[in-house]
Amino acid sequence: MLRIICRTALSKPQNYAISTSLVNPHHHKHFSSKANKNTNDKKNQPEDSKKSKSKPSDASAAIQSESATLVEEMELSRARARHLAEDDQDPSLDVGPKNRPLFTKTPSLSLLSRKDVCTYFKFSAGELNEVLPEGLPMGMLIEFKESMRHALLVRQSFLDLRDNFRRIVDPPMLSSNGPKVRKQVVLDGPRSCGKSIMLAMLVHWARDEGWLVLYVPRGWEWTHGGYFYKNPQTGLWDTPLQAENVLKARSLFDMDFLKYNESRLRELPCQILDPIPLGEGAGIGYMKGVDSKEIPEGSTLYDLVQMGIQQTHAAVSVVVRLRKELSLVKDIPVLIAIDQYNNWFTFSEYEEPVTIRSCRPVHSRELTMVNAFRSMMHDEMMVGSFSHSTAVGKLRKDLPDVPVDARFNLPRYNVDEAATVCHYYLRQRLVSREVFTEENWKKVYYLSNGNGVEMRSLVPLMR
Repeated sequence: MLRIICRTALSKPQNYAISTSLVNPHHHKHFSSKANKNTNDKKNQPEDSKKSKSKPSDASAAIQSESATLVEEMELSRARARHLAEDDQDPSLDVGPKNRPLFTKTPSLSLLSRKDVCTYFKFSAGELNEVLPEGLPMGMLIEFKESMRHALLVRQSFLDLRDNFRRIVDPPMLSSNGPKVRKQVVLDGPRSCGKSIMLAMLVHWARDEGWLVLYVPRGWEWTHGGYFYKNPQTGLWDTPLQAENVLKARSLFDMDFLKYNESRLRELPCQILDPIPLGEGAGIGYMKGVDSKEIPEGSTLYDLVQMGIQQTHAAVSVVVRLRKELSLVKDIPVLIAIDQYNNWFTFSEYEEPVTIRSCRPVHSRELTMVNAFRSMMHDEMMVGSFSHSTAVGKLRKDLPDVPVDARFNLPRYNVDEAATVCHYYLRQRLVSREVFTEENWKKVYYLSNGNGVEMRSLVPLMR
């Protein structure tokens, strides 16, 4: 009943000034049923004709109309950007609910405390590209694009997660009355509650602290696409292209994982000097007369990674060896962070031919790299984040190779967080001040049930 009332209130027509670059006024054109299309075609066709012919002038007019709409949206977006630049000169606009500061002045994620909860922390684009060269989660990119600012909400749940790992590395912080520390954590929760963003912020914090972090922002890519073959030595399926991408950390920013971690990797010697088994190269088969590659004495983890990058036959084995080497590092804290972790508990895209007409789906646990990294039954620090964007489906609570108490359920926005989020979108001109009221933003909150994505899309529709 409440949702119906809110929808009715938000649907009342009223003029308001917002950027239309985020809403496509012609979106309804993309949602026409096949039945309606066939009905319209029959009405427009002569009875003695079975085929319809579109006029070139109609297509040209449609293209011109779409071009005009695109130009208009770009102009509105540029105008909004100019206004935001002018607003930055007026600190009086940086006010959140109950006249509290909207942005925190705390300079780093490490220094954030409870007083910073329900404020926004500002990032710089250059800093994010440097600290997270593997790429940012899609939710974070969309938030930055639509709000036109690199800033994220400071949530108490993030501070709890950060302090959990901080207490592991800094034993004096442990308290007998405090919460139990967990070295292995699985971030779970409803859709669009910020799991991937929280994981990226945790990786950012850990690297600021000097930790060595292996960050996989797209675990889905480990189980889809590329060349794959069954390794006769292990009985598992090798994916050399994915292994090469992990070592290079190819991303939208085309930056190298080694560019950030090179100094740390050069300081860590290889503790396992067994030869690296060579497999098939991506599309080029095995090397003739060579089945392994020696690791010279005195080699570092940097040399190990370079071996996997330069020689595709060794890429998968190097990734597996790197996992074993990271478990032996004691000089600096090591964190393994996997986003889209739930993809590693279902079937992959690959199939094994069984007969001429049938294939057997290959489970993710049968992939060599996933098999090496999926388990949490060890003493190293590891975080896996579930992602509903990959449409894996709901998994059972007791996952194999995962501790029973590893689940960290992240809630959606509460009322206080939603208030700050809505005031932030007001500050970023996603809605005009003439229609922004406490009653309206609460309608948005209750209608979306605290879903961050839905709130961002509903705020501009205030009336």
